[in-house]
Amino acid sequence: MNFKTLGIIIQREYLNKVKKKSFLFITFLAPILFAALCILPSLIMMGTKEEAKKVGVIDRSGIVAPFLENTETIEYVFLEDAIPEEVKTDLSGHGIDALLSISELDTEQRSVSADCYSQKPLGMDTGSIIENRINDAVEAYRIESYGIENLEEIMAGVKSNIHMHSYTVDESGKESISESGVYMAVSMILGMALYMFIALFCGMVMSSVIEEKSSRVVEVLVSSVKATELMFGKIIGVALVALTQFLLWIVLTLAILAVAMGIIGKDKIMGALSPEETAQVTSMMTPGVHMPDDIPSLDAITAVADSTAAVSAEPSGMQAIVSTLSNINYVQLGISFLLFFIFGYLLYASMFAAIGSAVENEGDTTQLQLPVTIPLMLGFFVALYAFKAPGSSLVFWFSMIPFTSPIVMLARIPFGVATWELVLSITLLIGTFVACAWASAKIYKVGILMYGKKSTFKDLWKWLKLK
Repeated sequence: MNFKTLGIIIQREYLNKVKKKSFLFITFLAPILFAALCILPSLIMMGTKEEAKKVGVIDRSGIVAPFLENTETIEYVFLEDAIPEEVKTDLSGHGIDALLSISELDTEQRSVSADCYSQKPLGMDTGSIIENRINDAVEAYRIESYGIENLEEIMAGVKSNIHMHSYTVDESGKESISESGVYMAVSMILGMALYMFIALFCGMVMSSVIEEKSSRVVEVLVSSVKATELMFGKIIGVALVALTQFLLWIVLTLAILAVAMGIIGKDKIMGALSPEETAQVTSMMTPGVHMPDDIPSLDAITAVADSTAAVSAEPSGMQAIVSTLSNINYVQLGISFLLFFIFGYLLYASMFAAIGSAVENEGDTTQLQLPVTIPLMLGFFVALYAFKAPGSSLVFWFSMIPFTSPIVMLARIPFGVATWELVLSITLLIGTFVACAWASAKIYKVGILMYGKKSTFKDLWKWLKLK
């Protein structure tokens, strides 16, 4: 193989792709979409705050009304001695948007029933707030009915909120925090990133081969260079295009987020969430950390954190995340990602190039493409669940099979993988790539000049046996 010729082909393929309007459009559009996905949820919540509503209350139980306190979105209007049937048919006449009717107290069940009437359905948040207040009232009544002194405080003291802290211990006996949820997130991100790269850019290789074949440009090219040089030049050129695009996506996304935060204001965006919503988001972003039912205000949380920081040895959610991330062997992860990234892409790109050479349009690729995409999809699905049992037999073997190992092994690495497993997996992947590249080159050399016939697997096998 002439490396000078290969370099010229790579340069041609690279420049042809990056100069296209579609490349520029996607390169600049994708970061805007990524940034929007980060910012839009907060902006949407800011814009979807429910308007304040007046809720008329007819409380025949006598226990609910004291618990109904006005909020930013609900103003309660107590209608004493009013008849629900008369009020609900003339809500606007009573100056209210909805009517909350509480039944008389059922002393046997120690409960009440509640009905709400409105011309338009209430928002979910408003309905949840009202329901919570009613439940609080019923719970307080039931506690009081037992006649036990300080029962409410006793029950509050019985509630438990224990979180098990996980630690890993190295050979020297050093302990370090280890949150499996953080490893899960890293595992899924790595697996999904590699799957997206292979699926997207290997498809680009196949489309490029089909485009040159259908336009007969390839006939001119193979008269000057070897078909194998053309195939590998195209594969490597597209890989460089992909790396360029990913780098630009990262830089532009971070730049857009920084500008958006500066214009809108970080505090304003974070302020779109109520304390309850903030706590829920924090709980989701900090796997394994359970948030209590009674969520205090942010000021109260800060005050408690400040006062107990000196005496509390328990790590916070963010400390656990940072500590867990620091436990990851980034040298091993980086080298492994690079090797699986390169050889996984080359393996699939060579097969996609062979498929592209055997057809004249993309509509004919479905049958030939199916056996190649199935292992890729299997690897993706196994990687999504690898965090549940990274050492299981199924996950282990899928991390060794070359057609699925690039995705599955990367999903396992954050949880710790023996060096011999990594070496074996990479060796098998490289060996399989060499074999598939040799077979793909033979198919490519014949298929790229075949016209007028829809190729089948039988044809590919015939071309493969040609000397």
